[in-house]
Amino acid sequence: MHIQTDFTVIPDKYAKHAPAEFKKDGMSFVSFPFNLTQLPASAAYLHWELVDDDAIPVCGFQWIHWAVANVPVDALMFDFNDASALSIPEDFSRRQPAMIPEAVQGKNSYVSRFVGCTDASLYQRYVGPCPPDRDHDYMLSVWATSKPIEGLTEGFWLNELRNAMRMNRSLVDFDSVWLTGKA
Repeated sequence: MHIQTDFTVIPDKYAKHAPAEFKKDGMSFVSFPFNLTQLPASAAYLHWELVDDDAIPVCGFQWIHWAVANVPVDALMFDFNDASALSIPEDFSRRQPAMIPEAVQGKNSYVSRFVGCTDASLYQRYVGPCPPDRDHDYMLSVWATSKPIEGLTEGFWLNELRNAMRMNRSLVDFDSVWLTGKA
């Protein structure tokens, strides 16, 4: 499996410099699209995270921007020319509950007591990069499994996803890609 995007620098529309119509309380909320190619035939579910380790010197912890689990591969649009390719569409984070209700999204770092966001539409979905000090590198990691991850519910914590992934034992494939967010 390989993650592909049309960019290496996250476009403004999905990040700090998004237009006002794509922001709430100053935070961008439209998730960027990405593609997966060479997906193994045994891959039935997708799970992913978008994290910022460059935030550690700024706030003292890795910043979580997005966590998703149990997205059935069959529910996503395949490339009709390539049965091992599929697309995660733009704004999937906000559209997912209506499109694929069995999939779940976890909390991002805006729920932290150090930030204090109380709006689940922001802290339980994608929230775009907003590096305060310099450009940051963001890692998008995607796991494919043959079975869903049991026990995760809407609003899970990222450590719950990672721990459940270790116990799931149905990992089929994994890939990560680094993307830059502009300050």
